[in-house]
Amino acid sequence: MSRIGKKPIVLPAGVTVTINGSNVEVKGPKGTLNRTFDSLVTIKQEGNELIVTRPNDEIRSRAMHGTTRALLNDMVIGVSEGFKKELEIVGIGYRAAMRGQNIVLNMGYSHEVVKEPLPGVKIETPEPTKIIVTGCDKQAVGQTAAVIREVRKPEPYQGKGIKYKGEFILRREGKRAGKK
Repeated sequence: MSRIGKKPIVLPAGVTVTINGSNVEVKGPKGTLNRTFDSLVTIKQEGNELIVTRPNDEIRSRAMHGTTRALLNDMVIGVSEGFKKELEIVGIGYRAAMRGQNIVLNMGYSHEVVKEPLPGVKIETPEPTKIIVTGCDKQAVGQTAAVIREVRKPEPYQGKGIKYKGEFILRREGKRAGKK
């Protein structure tokens, strides 16, 4: 039995769940999320807990058991607390600014790069070298942060580019002058 799939999901105060077959809607203070799950697993609400069960031990149903529980848990956390990704810009002259809901990146190219967030995602730039991506959908927050990071990934020699906060950049040694 899946260790993750067995654990019940405790619903915090203010979060309501509507189960309609394999379609689940989770409402909370941060927003509403809908998702249709695989019909192999069953989702039941007992009191203030969600329980995910599977009918048999086939490979596909075992795989979907833990996956469904993890996705449901992320939905509950998203509508109650929300998700946040922080990015840092390293490099002279590299900066970010907001233009409406879009983010404008000056990353050493001959032009500005404008990126639009996915629906339900909010981008903030408290400093020109700091970007905060927030939202209730974990997948959308991560995808938006990855699209922003893709503009200029950190390079290994000087570490310049856009990196996640706390990300370690493996540094390489450059060419040596006067090598014999």
